[in-house]
Amino acid sequence: MSQRIARINELLKREISDCVKKHFEFSDILITIHDVETAVDLRTAEVYVGTIGDAEKGREAIRKLNAKRGLIQGIVMKRVVLRSTPILHFQIDESIERGVRVLNILDDIGEIDLPDEPEETPDAGKKR
Repeated sequence: MSQRIARINELLKREISDCVKKHFEFSDILITIHDVETAVDLRTAEVYVGTIGDAEKGREAIRKLNAKRGLIQGIVMKRVVLRSTPILHFQIDESIERGVRVLNILDDIGEIDLPDEPEETPDAGKKR
């Protein structure tokens, strides 16, 4: 990814997050914008949204954001001037949940008592 696209992604992420915070209200769920991946031609942008709360309400929030993406694009593009306005596509970002599952598995593994030194077998010193 070029440095220009990376800057555009970060700027869009910040502005979309601000727009969602100011213009949308979700009950019993927390919405965060994790990442934005803009296509090289600036025609489309994938917006990865993290949700904390009920999974069904998270999917409902994504549907609401996709339904209102024209409004979000209009608000964001008044503040971000680009040659072409990317069409936003909102998706659930499950990377946090996957990370938590991995950490839980690592914690479970850490609870298993492993021997400090491997036991030597009588055949260990012999060459074949």
